[in-house]
Amino acid sequence: MVIRLDTLTKAFFALTLLASACGGDRPEIPLATVGADRLLFERGTESMQEGDWRTAREYFLQVRDNYPLSPLQAVSRLGMGDTLEAEGTIESYIQAMAEYRDFLARYPTHDRVDYAQYKLGMVYYQQMRSPERDQSETHNAIVEFELFTQRYPTSQYIDEAQEHLREARDRLSESNFVVGHFYHRRKWYPGAIDRLEMILDEDPNYSETDAVYFYLADSLRHTAGRAAEALPMFRRILEEFPDSEFMKDATERIAVLEQAAATDDP
Repeated sequence: MVIRLDTLTKAFFALTLLASACGGDRPEIPLATVGADRLLFERGTESMQEGDWRTAREYFLQVRDNYPLSPLQAVSRLGMGDTLEAEGTIESYIQAMAEYRDFLARYPTHDRVDYAQYKLGMVYYQQMRSPERDQSETHNAIVEFELFTQRYPTSQYIDEAQEHLREARDRLSESNFVVGHFYHRRKWYPGAIDRLEMILDEDPNYSETDAVYFYLADSLRHTAGRAAEALPMFRRILEEFPDSEFMKDATERIAVLEQAAATDDP
């Protein structure tokens, strides 16, 4: 004889298995229990606070999949994203991004939509690589944080988002600076100029702009037809960055360039 389980019975057994997997010391919560969605969500939150990401995710999953009308379904999706982000693996980051994007698509007017956008930026931010390596994740972090600052300027997360956005932009500019500095050392000045000018064009607030000015000016003074552009750039270091480590070298180069200019005058 074939025994067919009705939907509620199936759900009950599924949750029984979940309770066993997530810790047998916790009593079972049958899906038909009044307020079961809230109890499950609370247990997921408790597990998150304990750093038990997988157990927390299982509880949130139950709310997401079994309570389509629950007001906690949306935030359970966020909870799943948060547990995946917290695991910190490449695979979990990919899944976390999917959860946050799904939340943004399903609940565009939810009062936590700003949080989902912020966390999407954070997933990319936490995967940013060193300046010498590929900067795809840095680019993506910038895109998501810029979108956040444009859409949610009054969000409680705005300060953190702006701080991380500045760090991401610095990382990208530093990556370009590493290349430009390398070209300068190798005396391939056209390449150095291209990279360093790119930084000034794309990120004028780069935190190491004095270094960009110095190596760009030094590259220009070695480039036929562009040496005149070097003097005002060296002067900007003195005017805008009085505490710069390049003050002494910039001053010396200014003196040399001014003397050369005076010699060239008729």
